[in-house]
Amino acid sequence: MARGILTQHYEQLLGLVPPWRIREVEFDHEAQEVRIRVELRSRARLRCPVCQAVCGSHDRRERRWRHLDTMQYRTILIARIPRVACERHGVRQVAVPWAEEGSRFTALFEALAIDWLHEASTQAVARRLRLSWDQVAGIQARAVERGLARREPSLPRQIGVDETSFQKRHEYVTVVNDLKEEIVLHVADDRRQESLEGFFEGLGPEGCAQLESVVMDMWSPYIAATQAHVPDAERKIVFDKFHVAKHLGDAVDQVRRRENRELRAEGDDRLLRTKYLWLQNPERMSRRQWQEFGPLRTSRLKVARAWALKEAAMLLWGYVSRGWAQRMWKAWYGWAIRSRLEPVKRVARMIRTYWEGVINAATRNVTNALAEAINSKIQWIKRMACGYRNRENFRNAIYFHLGGLDLYPESLKSAHPKP
Repeated sequence: MARGILTQHYEQLLGLVPPWRIREVEFDHEAQEVRIRVELRSRARLRCPVCQAVCGSHDRRERRWRHLDTMQYRTILIARIPRVACERHGVRQVAVPWAEEGSRFTALFEALAIDWLHEASTQAVARRLRLSWDQVAGIQARAVERGLARREPSLPRQIGVDETSFQKRHEYVTVVNDLKEEIVLHVADDRRQESLEGFFEGLGPEGCAQLESVVMDMWSPYIAATQAHVPDAERKIVFDKFHVAKHLGDAVDQVRRRENRELRAEGDDRLLRTKYLWLQNPERMSRRQWQEFGPLRTSRLKVARAWALKEAAMLLWGYVSRGWAQRMWKAWYGWAIRSRLEPVKRVARMIRTYWEGVINAATRNVTNALAEAINSKIQWIKRMACGYRNRENFRNAIYFHLGGLDLYPESLKSAHPKP
């Protein structure tokens, strides 16, 4: 088809300006494709894509890019792209205005896929856009790479450190969150000391010194990494209230299970099917549940004492005075260690081991609740994808959805609006 209104129309849609132009537009009704052939004018100056120096032509190679569909037809851009011989950077392919380097999709098509990925799973996007799973994952990976490269260096004041399962049990990634900006700052394999040290090394000595709180669970490798890089770490490590509550809840449940076995052996079924009564937050109980729970929680059962210790610990937060927090936690520790309930005593000893971090948590209005919420979103992302085949794809998905990144191709910022 000769140049005319149709080619000019596509040039405007693609945002092409000299020296680029459309040579012809072909329709293949059988294949349901529109093929747009783009050419570079013969006298156009060729520049190195790295240093922008004018260079001589080395050769030309045909390339294809998937573009936004024309009606129901797939649209393919085809062009013979010159390669230049740069004295400084060797043989390089010249940049094209409609696509990022290394991509086989136009910038507008990648933007469409990015928008879809915010709404649906990789598999669903692949199906709707008639792509393979790997092609969609590649678009996501390039978007994350752009976003991380554009991210301005930040000096967060409060960070949360958490691990989340990757695929099977005991396979994890470490996630660092900015608790004020509510974004993921860092994702690393496993939950070893070096997994967190990579973040601190990237933050640098100045950034580490400006940290005010590092909220985490009582995981020795994270503690060691923080102590190695953050000045005055003992005063900045905060062991999350909800993590302490989880340990105490587990201790109550262990006491209940053992006591239930003993009672049932004597024909007493009082504790049968009461697990969630002991673990539920009293504030979330209905009036009827609280009344039904009354005879149990006020009884002389061992689990009632364990529950009372757990609930007493939940009141020991939000102190203004560090001295008062120390005194009240010491009193609770003495009660717990004399309780003759071994699961509770184990938690009390753990709190004693990590004493400074618990007191820091009791006197600061900072928790890892945001990290737990992000962890829930990460698990949702994993379920949507029906799991990930490798850690790199999982890492990219976390950054894509939760990193607060600018993901779109550079050309769309000036030449095109976001779709």
